[in-house]
Amino acid sequence: MSDTLLPPGSRSGATGAADSGDLADFGYEQQLHRSLGRYASFAAGFSFVSILTTIFQLFGLGFGFAGPAFFWTWPVVFIGQFMVALNFAELAARFPISGAIYQWSRRMGGEVIGWFAGWFMIIAQIVTASAAAIALQVVLPSVWSGFQFVGDDTALTSPSGAANAVILGSVLLVITTTINCLGVNWMSRINSIGVTCEIIGVIAVIGVFFTHAQRGPQVVFDTGSVPGGSGYIGAWIVSGLMAAYVMVGFGSAGELAEETKNPRRVAPRTIRLALSVSALGGGLMIIGALMAAPSLTDGELATQGLPYVLGAVLSSPWGTVLLIDVSIAILICTLAIQTAASRLMFSMARDGRLPFSRALSTVNGRTGTPIGPSVVIGLGCVGILAVNVGNSAIFTTLSSVCIVLIYLAYLMVTVPLLVQRLKGWPRRTAQVDADGKPLFSLGVLGLPVNILAVVYGLVMVVNLSWPRAEIFDPAGEMPILRFAAPLTVLAVVIVGALCFPRGRTHPNTVTIGA
Repeated sequence: MSDTLLPPGSRSGATGAADSGDLADFGYEQQLHRSLGRYASFAAGFSFVSILTTIFQLFGLGFGFAGPAFFWTWPVVFIGQFMVALNFAELAARFPISGAIYQWSRRMGGEVIGWFAGWFMIIAQIVTASAAAIALQVVLPSVWSGFQFVGDDTALTSPSGAANAVILGSVLLVITTTINCLGVNWMSRINSIGVTCEIIGVIAVIGVFFTHAQRGPQVVFDTGSVPGGSGYIGAWIVSGLMAAYVMVGFGSAGELAEETKNPRRVAPRTIRLALSVSALGGGLMIIGALMAAPSLTDGELATQGLPYVLGAVLSSPWGTVLLIDVSIAILICTLAIQTAASRLMFSMARDGRLPFSRALSTVNGRTGTPIGPSVVIGLGCVGILAVNVGNSAIFTTLSSVCIVLIYLAYLMVTVPLLVQRLKGWPRRTAQVDADGKPLFSLGVLGLPVNILAVVYGLVMVVNLSWPRAEIFDPAGEMPILRFAAPLTVLAVVIVGALCFPRGRTHPNTVTIGA
C-alpha cells in the first residue's frame, strides 16, 4: 500500500479517529489500543537503550581494552547510529505501523528482505531481553544477600551465580510478560515511571562522580597501559564494541506506532530524542566514572566497572539506593525489549508471515494486547537464559552475536532505502500528519545521510563479527566460538529459510508510494 497524502485540515476530527483512518489506508484495522503520548513513546526507546543498565554492565569491557581513551568510541558510535536514526525517523513518519523494521524493510526492499529483517530482529530481541534480565544477578545480591538463592558465589561465571541468575531472570521475565499481557496502558505507566527513575538515577550518578572527581576530564586522552601505535588503534576499535552494544533499540517508538497518538509526528521525534538523550547521559557517566575512579591502574575498573567506582565514592545506604535504581532500569529495559519484540511478532503474524500466525495475531479485546506473542517471547527468553547454566561463555557469545543481527536488520532497512532514494524517493513533499503539520523529512540531506548510515552499518557489522578470541572465547577453551557471529548468522538464515512462508500471497501488496 502507498502511504497517505493528507491535505491540511482533511482530518479535523479527533486525533485518535484520524490515526485509525490513517492505519486503514495501509490495509490494517485498529486493533491495538491507541493511548501512548509523547513521553510514553520516548520512554519506549530510552528504556530499550537503558544506559543505566548497559553501561553498568559493559563499562569494564571498553575500559579493559583501550583504557580511558575508549571514551572516544562513544561519540563515534553515536554519530553513526544517529545517521541510522534519522533515516528511521523519516520512515516512521511515512509508515506508522507496528513491526517497524519489518514494515519499513518490506516496503523499501520487498517481501524477502522484509521478512528476514523481521526474523533477525525477533531472534535478536529475544536474546537481548535475556541478557538484560540476567543483569539482575549483578545487582540484587549486592542489595540483599537473600536474593542469592543458590550457593554463595554471586559471580555470573560461577556455577552458583549462573544458576541464580537464571532464577532471578526468569522471575523478572514472568513479571514483564504479565505486564505486557495486562495491556499497553499498564506497560506504558510502569515504563514511564521506571524511565523517570532511571533518568533521576543517571543524573544522580553523574553528580556523584563529578563531585568526587580525583582527576580532570583530560583523563579521556589517557591510553592507559595499552601499547601505542597501531596496537592501540586495534585495541581502541575493539573497545568500541561497548558503545555498539549499548546504542541499539532507539527505534522502539516505531514498533509501538499503532498504539501512539499521532505517530507520524511523535515517533520520528522520539526516535531521535531517545538516542540523543541516551548518548548525552551515557557520555557524561563514562567521563564521570573515569574522573572519580580511585585508581586507573589497579585492574579493578576493568573487572568491576561502575560498581567499583560507586562503592568507592558512596556510603552503603546511598550506594544501595542507586543499586535499587539500577534494578528498576533492568526491569524496564527487559519490559521495553519484550514489548517491542511482541509487536514485531504480531505485525508479521497479522500478515500471515509466521508459523501459527492466527494465534500470534489475535488481539485480546479487553486489553488491546497481542497476548500470544508476549507469552512466546517470554518463554523464548527463559529458554535462552537456561543456556547460562550449562556454559556462561556460550550465553555471553550469544549476547554479543545478537547485536550483529540487530545491525544486519538495520542494514536491511537502510540499504534498500538508499536504493529507493537513488530512484527518487520520497516523491512527495507536501505530506502532513493528523494535525496538519509537515512530516519529518531529511530533504536534500537524505542521500548523504543514508550513505553514511549504510557505510557505518557495514563497518560495524565487520567489527562486531570479527573472530576475536578476547570477545568470543576469552578463556581459550572453545576456539570455535571465535567464529560465533558468522556461524550464528548462517544458522539463523537457514532456519529462517525453512520458516519463510513460500507460496503465500501477502494480504497487502506493497507500492513504495511517497
